[in-house]
Amino acid sequence: MTTQPQHTCDVLVIGSGAAGLTLALQLAETAKVILLAKGAMNEGCTLHAQGGIAAVLDKDDTIDSHVEDTLRAGAGLCDPGVVQYVAENAAEAIHALIGHGVKFTRERHEDGLGGYHLTREGGHSHRRVIHAADATGRAVETTLLKQAQAHPNITLHEHRLAIDLITSAKLRGGENRVLGAYVFNRDTDHVEVYRARFVVLATGGASKTYLYTSNPDLSTGDGIAMAWRAGCRVANMEFNQFHPTCLYHPKAKSFLVTEAIRGEGGLLKLPDGSRFMHNFDEREELAPRDIVARAIDHEMKRLGAECLYLDISHQPAEFITEHFPNIYARCMELGIDITREPIPVVPAAHYTCGGVMTDIHGRTDLPGLYAIGEVTFTGMHGANRMASNSLLECLVFGHSAAKDIAAHLDEITQPAPLPAWDESRVTDSDEEVVVSHNWEELRHFMWDYVGIVRTDKRLQRAKRRVDLLAKEIEEYYGNFRVTNDLLELRNLVVVADLIIRSAMERKESRGLHYTLDYPELDESKGTRNTVLVPEGYLKSSAGKVA
Repeated sequence: MTTQPQHTCDVLVIGSGAAGLTLALQLAETAKVILLAKGAMNEGCTLHAQGGIAAVLDKDDTIDSHVEDTLRAGAGLCDPGVVQYVAENAAEAIHALIGHGVKFTRERHEDGLGGYHLTREGGHSHRRVIHAADATGRAVETTLLKQAQAHPNITLHEHRLAIDLITSAKLRGGENRVLGAYVFNRDTDHVEVYRARFVVLATGGASKTYLYTSNPDLSTGDGIAMAWRAGCRVANMEFNQFHPTCLYHPKAKSFLVTEAIRGEGGLLKLPDGSRFMHNFDEREELAPRDIVARAIDHEMKRLGAECLYLDISHQPAEFITEHFPNIYARCMELGIDITREPIPVVPAAHYTCGGVMTDIHGRTDLPGLYAIGEVTFTGMHGANRMASNSLLECLVFGHSAAKDIAAHLDEITQPAPLPAWDESRVTDSDEEVVVSHNWEELRHFMWDYVGIVRTDKRLQRAKRRVDLLAKEIEEYYGNFRVTNDLLELRNLVVVADLIIRSAMERKESRGLHYTLDYPELDESKGTRNTVLVPEGYLKSSAGKVA
């Protein structure tokens, strides 16, 4: 393996989903931007987002109602100021997408198309979710990507996996600042150096830490792990959202069945056809995801069932095929006609509600480093993300971070050339089986011990195992040339440790964190976030985030 020449830009954006593309397009008017995609340019989570984007667009709806619904879903841990800011800027973000050319679904009337169709999802008290059929993420991703590809100030690099951030403190001491990143080219196996005045993490979440997930294979927590190693605090990693309804079929890997189906009248049923959600929440199928996921998990374990069922076949066939064309088509490929029969479903790890701590401008503890989207803890989601607030968060913070970077662009000079990647003391591995074995072990014990329902004993078992894996992986990393699988595993074990440590600190059940040892809320100490601080944090110039 050889080291490539250095790439230089004003702003390096790591991640090519809705958050990264939104920021890149806004900054490209005044800055040179390089945007890195871990896989193909459109391969991340945004492309697979089916539901929609929450925003107050109906005259009978209010921003206060959107805020109240979000705070309620967040189980006391949302930051009210952040939620207010996002809700107030939601409509503007939607209009910006429409301006870019995103084609949202419209109402159909006898005399033609009407206004935009708004659906309702779990936790929302109004219809406020704008969508493009059941493939909103695809519409957003492909439209923004086309704009970015055409912009002369944006350079797109595919199949790049960032290894670590390069900081001034690590190079020469003194005041700390991010200078760039070491990046693994997955096509050539070369390690490349990128230097920039600002770096933005838009790498998405970490649900691949779990055995079953709705996410694509790329969701390995890379940005969270890199920021942690660079000295940034992370928060609320115990809150990993499990989507209640992923398609259960041996050929349907990671295929999500959108919550909008329940919003449009879909019913959850046991194998015998009876309903059960009324036993768990008065909102029944429209309860927030954590409640629905726990209910399904409880009934599956009680019955020993491999899956449960989501039934929308009572709706007209034309309604189903028009509103959920992708789900209908995928299920038909597998021999399931959702206009006539229920959909087999199981819960799966879906969304990381915690992450790298940022302020309302996307600034992290490390000067020059920003983070936006699912990689972050902003205070928006609290203990549970409400449906369709995720793409919204990507858009709003993509805009706010871009504005902040643009305001400080002239204050920061381009870093000097950075040291090349040193692999003079490593060799090619002859034991790749170690990586694959550790990968499987990690995801299995995270699913078994740190899943939808937890206990102290399960968490302690998981902590012992993750500590052993971390030592083994770090030794392996120090002795052999890096590979894609090794780098992802190295990040996954960091994120798994952060999740376990956070879960062990929370001695109550709140939102997405449910433990049999502490089944009730504990208000005695007031609501608090779980903030983890890396070694050396106080020695750095970190602490910019309130």
